[in-house]
This record gives sequence, structure tokens and C-alpha cells, in this order.
Amino acid sequence: MHVLILGGTTEARQLAGLLHGVPGLRLTSSLAGRVAGPRLPPGEVRTGGFGGAAAMAGWLRAHAVDVLVDATHPFAGAISFHAAEAAAAARVPLLALRRPGWEPVEGDVWHEAGSLAQAAELLPGLGRRVFLTTGRTGLAAFAGLDDLWFLVRSVEAPEPPGPARMDVLLDRGPFDLDGERGLLRRHRIDVVVTKDSGGVATAPKLTAAREAGLPVVVVRRPPVPEGVEVVADAGAAARWVREYLGRAAAPPAGG
Repeated sequence: MHVLILGGTTEARQLAGLLHGVPGLRLTSSLAGRVAGPRLPPGEVRTGGFGGAAAMAGWLRAHAVDVLVDATHPFAGAISFHAAEAAAAARVPLLALRRPGWEPVEGDVWHEAGSLAQAAELLPGLGRRVFLTTGRTGLAAFAGLDDLWFLVRSVEAPEPPGPARMDVLLDRGPFDLDGERGLLRRHRIDVVVTKDSGGVATAPKLTAAREAGLPVVVVRRPPVPEGVEVVADAGAAARWVREYLGRAAAPPAGG
């Protein structure tokens, strides 16, 4: 039985670790290839896009995939809808693994935005020194805010165009609370912008902002395609896969 994991996240690597070595199971993880030197999961790994939903469906058929798990980043967006279309076309069961989003707690000063463009519209009324933690793509949404200064943190150098006044901090999580507190103080940050990625690796910035009384613009994540079953952690995904494969391998009743 062949399981394909659309990965690149911590949860995807955790799932691959739980399924790797299971008797009778072939495991392949697919990485987009956008990050140099990614952390590789156990098992077979393919790198690069599929070229759309139809091409992904063809790959599923050509490689006799029995189960597809979409464990991509919550903001990967297009790949999740391609996966839903491809799984339906190839008649392969699909499971989405999505870490839960963050929830505000007492003391948080959150401003929700539906997109990076909406986040940019909110900023002039919230602060002048922005800690931008939305990744290396999408900076064009903030390019026209010439009166604001940005500290942009990403794993790799961001793609232009971007804000006229910005410093770039190349770093990879997880981040700790003391480090985030110090970063906000050193750079005199007065507003934070983040995507609702969820998880613990980058959550300390939210605690540091709350302690400092800073507003945080939170970009809402896109929805999971309609009709796709969703689980919240790698353990639940591994159980789902094992149960499905167990049912598929069972002899027919009365056989």
C-alpha cells in the first residue's frame, strides 16, 4: 500500500516518522522545493511541484498511490485545492492534517485580516515599526507603506518587491520567549504582523507582544477544501491511515 504525504511541515515529518517502517506500507513525502536544505522526513522523498491538479492525479495513478495526506502549511492554499481535485479524479482517499490555529487570550490586542493586503491597510493606524513574520513571499502587499519601517523575518531571503524601509532577519524557528522579548525591545517594535500558522514553534512572539501590550495583525488562514476530512495532529493522521489500510487489506466478508 502506497501513502503519499504532501509535506514540508513539522507535522508532515512527524507523520512520516510514525508510518516509516510499517510492514506492507510504502511511504513517499513530496516537498515543494521552495526552501534550500529542507529538513527531510524518513522514507522516499520527491521534490518539486506537480503542475496542477490534473498532473497530480496522473502522478497518483502512475505511482499507484492508495492514500493521500495533505500535510502542507495552512497557508499553502492552492496545493490543498489541487490535492482535493486530484484525489477525486484518481479516486484516492484524502486526509488533511492541519495544526489548530491560534486563539487569542486575555490581554491580546489582535486585529484580524483576511489577506496580506488587508493587513497592510490596517498598519498605518497601529504603529510605525513593524515586525513582519509572514514569510518571504507576499511582501509586495506592504511595498507602498513608505512611512513605516519593517523587520522582516524569514527562513530565506524574501522575494522583491518589498517595503522601501526594511531590515531582513534570516532565521528558522522554533523561537523562545526570551529571544522574542529581546527582539521586540532591540528593534523598538510597536506592531506585529503574522499569519495564523498555529503550532508552538513561532507562538512565543504572540506572548511577547501580549506582555508588551503591542497590537498584532493576524491574517486568517484559508479554508480546507469542502468535504475533506481534517485531523489536528500527526498521531491522529497515523491512526487514520493505519485504519484505512487495515480495512482495505481485509478480505471481503464471506470470502
